[in-house]
Amino acid sequence: MTSAPTLFTPISIGGVGLRNRLAHPAMVSRFVHDGAATAQLLNYYENRARGGAGLVVSEPLAMLSVPAHRRRIQVRSEGGLESLRRIAEAVERHDTRLLGQIQDPGRGRHEVGRNEHAVGASALPDDLSWTVPRVLSPGEIRRMIDEWAEGSARLKSIGFSGVEISAGHGHLFHQFLSPAANWRTDEYGGDLEGRTRFLWELIAAIRAACGRPFIIGLKLPGEDDVPGGIDLEQAGQIARRLAATGEVDYWTFAWGAHARSLYRHLPGVRGPRTPYFNPIRELRAADPGIVTGVLGFITDPNEAERALTDGTADIAFIGRAMITDAAWGEKVRTGREAEMRYCVSCNSCWKAIVEDGVLSCDNNPRVGEVDEADWQPEPAARSRRVVVVGAGIAGLEAAWVAAARGHEVTVFGRSEEPGGKTRLHAELPGGENLSSIYDYQYTVGRRHGVRFELGQAADAAAVLALEPEVVVMATGARPLVPGWVPEEYAEQGLVPDLRSFMLELRSRKTQEPGRVVLIDQDHTDMTYAAAERLAGLFEAVTIVTPRERIAADCALVNRQEIYQQLADLRVQIITSHELRDLDALEEGELVVHNIYNGDPLRLPDVVALTYATSRVPDDGITGPLRDAGLEVIAVGDCVAPRSVMAATREGHAAGLRI
Repeated sequence: MTSAPTLFTPISIGGVGLRNRLAHPAMVSRFVHDGAATAQLLNYYENRARGGAGLVVSEPLAMLSVPAHRRRIQVRSEGGLESLRRIAEAVERHDTRLLGQIQDPGRGRHEVGRNEHAVGASALPDDLSWTVPRVLSPGEIRRMIDEWAEGSARLKSIGFSGVEISAGHGHLFHQFLSPAANWRTDEYGGDLEGRTRFLWELIAAIRAACGRPFIIGLKLPGEDDVPGGIDLEQAGQIARRLAATGEVDYWTFAWGAHARSLYRHLPGVRGPRTPYFNPIRELRAADPGIVTGVLGFITDPNEAERALTDGTADIAFIGRAMITDAAWGEKVRTGREAEMRYCVSCNSCWKAIVEDGVLSCDNNPRVGEVDEADWQPEPAARSRRVVVVGAGIAGLEAAWVAAARGHEVTVFGRSEEPGGKTRLHAELPGGENLSSIYDYQYTVGRRHGVRFELGQAADAAAVLALEPEVVVMATGARPLVPGWVPEEYAEQGLVPDLRSFMLELRSRKTQEPGRVVLIDQDHTDMTYAAAERLAGLFEAVTIVTPRERIAADCALVNRQEIYQQLADLRVQIITSHELRDLDALEEGELVVHNIYNGDPLRLPDVVALTYATSRVPDDGITGPLRDAGLEVIAVGDCVAPRSVMAATREGHAAGLRI
């Protein structure tokens, strides 16, 4: 029986019937080629429909004649429109409604550098890229409105059930709505009426072009956390003005903007769960007759159900969680939550699409595959004896997939518990959801008969004794000892690496006087999660890095939140400095040097020193196993130290390869 009965009751939006109240919001995929959707994108949308969503919103579509967004599906081209027709047929055949999203970034830009072709409300710089847009004339605005209305009509003609206008996140419409970004003095600026004109004229034009039934949805700004921008009171005023058009069929509200607050539109574990329920409930009061959607860090079905029963909303937008498990809805509806792969809320998906990749997930190696929803591996041609060395997430993924295909699988793990390095990260601030990766892998592995030998650091002899036909090496990596650590210090563990240090402090509860110094040559999320934990255990924490900033290898939204958290905890950050020796450490002082001019900087009251460095593969027994004639498949950090995403992807591929 489902734990969320209300979530699966029908609802009508703008005269269009939905089989349930589960919606999948717009997610940029980069599954686009030459202005048309690829097979991966069709698979992505159809799998979310098959997996239980009653409503799916497409990624932003290109409907304007200029500029042509090269990474978006071109509604004005025959090839682009035909690919969207196929998507509409694939989605709607599952009794799921499909909406196209209307959005323009305006001056906003996530990538490095400035957008030379940006247009906007006023000649004011983007807070992140400092792009200053070309100011749109009233005539250009009206032409854009006409083209968006025409594009919406094209979508209706090929089977779309409506559109969603994305007016949050600091993009173009948000820029017109915000007094901080709109300094115009013409009819599209000034007071509330002027700043909302662009949107209400667009809504009227789309309704005139598409009629009814045709859903027009809005994603509006909540609080954007920009000085002089939109607060909750102004968000309510904007909502009331747009509700007065009488043409809005549903709305939802987004937080943050294209500024230092960008991270707020993808809230994570460092903050409270479901952080926007209360303000969304307040904002929907602007017009209770408009169907309201709730969003923001909803991963558990009980959270969605609560929002639908306590007056917060009428539909629930499940984004990152449905990237992780396309069958999220069906598993909830049929009471199979235990089979769900849960979102870890680490924003690797966001990082992947922004950094010129395609949509990917730490806990779902099959995003965009044809059989993604409720996937089960095909049986192998014959059963083989498989040994997996290492019980981290790469090894666990390989183990359960291989076992599910009918192989006889044994896993050796050095620790008493599965999960490897990821388990330690899951114990740190902001890492809690990572436990869902190895919990799922271990549970489904046991269900398929994997034999676990935990608490055993397997050597070549132990592996060979099982007479395996295939060995999967998933032994991970070890931190590189920096040159400033004397050999005798390393041997005695007097200057521990960060991972070892956090294991030593695992059970400590009280704070000690003095300063701990963390030398950061890693720049991954786990390093800063550890720094947050250290801030509760030591009077002062200092991070020293030779780079010009910290968290260089983290997603932008994560980096913003990391800086915010460390600032709140008063963690000192020293960039462009390095440690060269430990000469002054015995006196409780540490000297670091500027990497450019060599000037020393003295850090007093140092009681502990640790380091996070690049890692090197821990592959010591690979050679002897291959010398014995065995097929050896290396996965994860044992190949080369990388990300959680790489570990699960390679483990998954190894399980299928055997």
